Amino acid sequence: MDELLTKLCQTWHSTIPVSEFMQIRPLNFSGGEFSTTAPIMPNLNLHQTMFAGSIYTLMTLTGWGMVWLQQQMLSVEGDIVLADAHIRYMAPVTQSPEVKVRWPDTDLSPLQRGRRVKVRLEVQLFCEAKLCAVFEGLYVSTPKA
Repeated sequence: MDELLTKLCQTWHSTIPVSEFMQIRPLNFSGGEFSTTAPIMPNLNLHQTMFAGSIYTLMTLTGWGMVWLQQQMLSVEGDIVLADAHIRYMAPVTQSPEVKVRWPDTDLSPLQRGRRVKVRLEVQLFCEAKLCAVFEGLYVSTPKA
């Protein structure tokens, strides 16, 4: 699993440069759950809490990463995009957060038949065990040409 998480991190950093600046990294992947983090320091705002844009980016990439990991596990390929999203900021993030997402019961096999797949994910951000933000995203993966 560590090799897969390393590949995901390299993919983020080579294709989405802000992820490297933010120092986003995967923490754990167990098949049905995936978690990430980023240090607070490069993501601070003027209030000495995590910048809302950093929170949004971290949560977006956590969802994207979950779809990517599921595709890797099933040996299917697709180009993943975020089609729609909504975020609720509920409390300031004062420490490096842990972001978690669970995989819903979603079939990715249509990608093998040349069809796109839609996945709706709920991503949660915790700071010191307190829920600070909830992100709901609709990801679409289209077959690679």
